[in-house]
Amino acid sequence: MKKIAIFVSGNGTNCENIIRHFAGSASVEVALVLSNKPEAFALERAKRLGVATAVVPKSQFNDPDTILPLLREARIDFIVLAGFLLMVPTFLVAEYEGRMLNIHPSLLPRHGGKGMYGRKVHEAVKNDGDNETGITIHRVSQVCDGGTIIAQFSTPVAPTDTVEDIEAKVHDLEKRHYPDVIEKALANV
Repeated sequence: MKKIAIFVSGNGTNCENIIRHFAGSASVEVALVLSNKPEAFALERAKRLGVATAVVPKSQFNDPDTILPLLREARIDFIVLAGFLLMVPTFLVAEYEGRMLNIHPSLLPRHGGKGMYGRKVHEAVKNDGDNETGITIHRVSQVCDGGTIIAQFSTPVAPTDTVEDIEAKVHDLEKRHYPDVIEKALANV
């Protein structure tokens, strides 16, 4: 049984989707949902679905003596970032090298890097007049949004699309594809 932790900072729609995807699996368990924000609604979603939760504030997240024992105690084999807004510290990237995924709401390398997340990305897509956007699922590395890309899925952007329209299209791609890509990545670990 492979145990995964989902790192979140916000609402948790992707988190819930991933938990539901693996519910009842004989080979994968979502064993922990971790957030840097105690008010993240993703924690409530996880609790409702019977998944253990933990809060590690930003001030403690970069401390290996805080985060690593927590992950080891839960026997975490793999980490999935789902709307997690902190940079992952180098010791954690090294500990889970090749076993940590992130999802980015654009077709990297466009609209990636520090400070580019969520609505900011969708606004950049609209402002730049892009005719397509999508999601990029990549391994986490020491470089923000710079890890090896393992999957991309695109959707067209019409000139009349609002930022909200773009966001809805991207959320649809996330819901349809992220759990399956995670499952395939786990099969290779």
